[in-house]
Amino acid sequence: MAVITMSYRDLVNLIGQDISQEELLAMLPMMGSDIDSVDGDVMNVEFFPNRPDLYSVEGVARAVRGFMGKETGLAQYPVEHTDNVLNVDPSVAKIRPFIVAGIVRNVKMTDELIASLMEAQEKLHLTLGRKRKKVAIGVHDMSQLKFPFTYKAVDPKKTKFAPLGYTIEMDMSEILTRHEKGMEYAWTLEGKPLYPIILDADGKVLSFPPIINGNITTVTDNTTDLFLDLTGTDLNTLKTALNIIAALLAERGGQIQTVKVIYPDEEMILPDMEPRKRLLMVAEANALLGTNYSAEQIVQFLGKMRFGAEASGDEISVQVPGYRNDIIHSVDLMEDIAISAGYDKIVGTMPKSRTFGAELPLEVLSNNARKLMVGHTYLEVKSLALSCEKEQFEMMLRPESSDLIKIQNPINEYLTCVRMTLVPSMLAVFRANKHRDLPQNIFEVGSIGSGVQTIRHLAALSLHSKASFTEAKSLVQTVLRDLNIRFTLGQCDDPAYIPGRAAEILVDGKSIGNFGEYHPQVLENFELGYPVAGFEIELEIEKPPLPPPSIESGMVEVE
Repeated sequence: MAVITMSYRDLVNLIGQDISQEELLAMLPMMGSDIDSVDGDVMNVEFFPNRPDLYSVEGVARAVRGFMGKETGLAQYPVEHTDNVLNVDPSVAKIRPFIVAGIVRNVKMTDELIASLMEAQEKLHLTLGRKRKKVAIGVHDMSQLKFPFTYKAVDPKKTKFAPLGYTIEMDMSEILTRHEKGMEYAWTLEGKPLYPIILDADGKVLSFPPIINGNITTVTDNTTDLFLDLTGTDLNTLKTALNIIAALLAERGGQIQTVKVIYPDEEMILPDMEPRKRLLMVAEANALLGTNYSAEQIVQFLGKMRFGAEASGDEISVQVPGYRNDIIHSVDLMEDIAISAGYDKIVGTMPKSRTFGAELPLEVLSNNARKLMVGHTYLEVKSLALSCEKEQFEMMLRPESSDLIKIQNPINEYLTCVRMTLVPSMLAVFRANKHRDLPQNIFEVGSIGSGVQTIRHLAALSLHSKASFTEAKSLVQTVLRDLNIRFTLGQCDDPAYIPGRAAEILVDGKSIGNFGEYHPQVLENFELGYPVAGFEIELEIEKPPLPPPSIESGMVEVE
């Protein structure tokens, strides 16, 4: 989720129609947003990650004009073709392979535009860009630049220039260790022998992506012509981000011009603002939405959401704007139809057949486990399903498992895999609450990932000066007895526990978990100063346990 800061007066000016702040605040949530806060003229509005085209006041104004019916259909952004060229050298193929570019002229750099442009860059870097790893955006004053430009990889020790905000020259390695942005984003180039750079025809440095622009292209209040460069690892995402920024500037009166980007094996004329075409069936849309809209009504609804749409019988030809990357299926168009029509206008219908529902046995067992743990004075916590290899294995003194599910494009270094156990995240809860009184008793019922499986676990931990193996054993015996799970105990060699102070829990000879007193090194890794004892067990047992007892009355029947 991205929170966008907007001036109410600036938004109304861009909409081109007087509308009260109260009306706007009531309308924006109906368009798929959430009002974060309002402080006088300043409105903070949260938008979903699937709508990066709304990460600026200009994009919001465009959407509002359509939603209120002032300006419907495709937003028109004329694009002027030029002979300006950006050459892509083969040397970047294994460093940072893709670049897209465009020009926007006759821009008036007002305070409002500068603030909006900076915020849009920041939000796109964070979301689409994965903190600049996937997409990095450069905006340049091109008054002192000369085409053609070149994008290539160079030896970081042999290339010097003055980075943005500095007048002294540094080589590219120095920038990563001395410049604040270099230090912040040096990780994106870790292990690379060469670094990417963009040069003009005279060898002037436009940018060292994804780190910092050159000082010579600094945008000022007097800038009128902008050059946009976007580099990264996914070409389609780069094209979308370029269209979003170009449309943002065009909403302020800028004139979009193309750049010919020449790769070793192909040429692209960018920005490409041409809409994509999709075919939508009226009957299919009505069947999914539970409505009976005519083709003409659906065309009107799509127009309000800034699509181009034309009906031909039961088919609707839809033009998707170049700045919308979230339309990948007809269902996405149907969602926008529902938003445009208003969810409150879609009438509910009763099911046509009688059905009888019941809780799944696993949910019954999970809920009974929760009630038991609360009865033992344990507080339930909910941690993220994502974790990191360091927390799951290194800090727990365990070897990394081959069944670990890793995230291909993690948003940060702390959320790189799906957790395989609950305990590490719960120990992190203890670390965050060291200032609280002892004892601290917590439990969690949650899912873990192992290979292609999702498995429900129950874990409980106790933190206090006398936490011990005996305490954990007593709790395990009581909880499993009350859940009517028959078990035996075996030897446990898990390095997370103190040797000799842990046990394996076996059901029909198969391990379903373990318990014990955690190793002092584990406690040190999580910055804990007191003993911790606890258990973690699997609730999805292949051989179903005996039917769980009723906990509602507080009475438990024991064989």
